[in-house]
Amino acid sequence: MSHHIAQLNIARMRAPLDDPSMADFVANLDPINTLGEEAPGFVWRLKDEDDNATSLRPFDAMTIVNMTVWESIDALFQYAYYSDHARVFRRRAEWFEKVSEAMIVLWWIPAGHIPSMDEAKARLTYLRQNGPTPHAFTFKQRFTPAEMLAYEAVNKKSEPG
Repeated sequence: MSHHIAQLNIARMRAPLDDPSMADFVANLDPINTLGEEAPGFVWRLKDEDDNATSLRPFDAMTIVNMTVWESIDALFQYAYYSDHARVFRRRAEWFEKVSEAMIVLWWIPAGHIPSMDEAKARLTYLRQNGPTPHAFTFKQRFTPAEMLAYEAVNKKSEPG
C-alpha cells in the first residue's frame, strides 16, 4: 500500500487527569492503547515517556491529543467503533467537554511517513476552515489517496502541512 491514513483527535478535559472524576478514563488508557497497537492495520501511535500521549499538550493545558497511523481507514474505523475502544468512547461525555468545532481529522500520508504534531495541527485547522476535502477529512466524508493526490496537485500552492 502506497499510502496510510493518519488521524489526530483532540479532547478538552472537564477536569485535570489527576482529578477523581477522570479516574476511569485514566484506568482505561493502557488497555485501550494496547488494544490499538495489537489491532489489525495499526502502524504507529504518538507516545510520551509514559507510553501514552497525555503529557503532550500542543493545544492548551486542558486538551489532550491522540495521533495514530493505520494501514487503511477501514482498519482505523474497526478499531475505533467495533472494538472495546467503542465502549470507552461512548463514555466520552463523562470526561470531555462537548465542542462544536471539529476535534478529529484524517489525512492520507505516504506509507512510512510519521506525521509531526505541526502537520496534524495544520490539517485540523484546514478542516475547521474549509470543511472536509481530500486534504483533511472525517469518517463521515472520506476521500481516497487518488483524490488527495489530484486535489493537492491543483491546490499545491495554498495547502499548509
